[in-house]
Amino acid sequence: MAEHCYRHPDRETGVACANCGRPICPDCMTTTSVGMRCPECAGERTRVRSGPAAFSPAGGATATYVLIALNAVAFVAEIASGGGAGSFEGGGNLITDFGLRGPDVADGEVYRIVTAGFLHAGPLHLLFNMFALYVLGTLLEPAIGTLRFVAIYVVALLAGSFGALLLSADTLTVGASGAIYGIFAATFLIARERGLGNVASQIGLWLVLNLALTFSIPGISIGGHLGGMVGGGLAALAVLAVERRTRPGSMAVLELAAMIALGTAAFAGSLLIV
Repeated sequence: MAEHCYRHPDRETGVACANCGRPICPDCMTTTSVGMRCPECAGERTRVRSGPAAFSPAGGATATYVLIALNAVAFVAEIASGGGAGSFEGGGNLITDFGLRGPDVADGEVYRIVTAGFLHAGPLHLLFNMFALYVLGTLLEPAIGTLRFVAIYVVALLAGSFGALLLSADTLTVGASGAIYGIFAATFLIARERGLGNVASQIGLWLVLNLALTFSIPGISIGGHLGGMVGGGLAALAVLAVERRTRPGSMAVLELAAMIALGTAAFAGSLLIV
């Protein structure tokens, strides 16, 4: 049975203050580096955020911008290596040398599991992915903190590579889509858990539409998208587990361990299936 906010008894919620354990609704949430806090534990005498602002409070999205910059720099490097900025194929030697392909990973080029997530097969591929990353990243990163956001992104990227190798090991695969689908899933789960139904509904609809494109357009890595979505979703559940507990210090250690375990499992799984 759902609990009710201690300040607004008519509102059901699944989130508790990470310090005192009292149930809190979105209007009473204050985001901190160790989870959600009630106004009293956060040192607030009055309500400071409401609605979607409680999900994405004022704060930076440094990692989001850095990731976008890394992908853009990688694409410039692709052009310098022989790719075409105006072509839909993009490419160049970098995709051949650093894209994800099972036989190459089996030959010891394990770095491809990571590097493929920063390469794109043309300007439109890059543009669509970076737009999605910007929208989702500037929403999610300030809400959960940069370290958590980066952890979810890395887990999703590795899980996306695992999914791509699982379903199409012999196909050369590139793109940040696996990681972005993981951020999709994480944003949906965290918004829903914090009682922000409107935000969750919008993200969920956007995710469904993108999944429909995944299955309907030839050449898209179905395994990469599904793998990243599952990895990001599992990583988000680790974050939510911390927010439900009253001892954030000890649970933060378990959260970190869970992230490491998920990333290691995805990376090791990629090596085992090639």
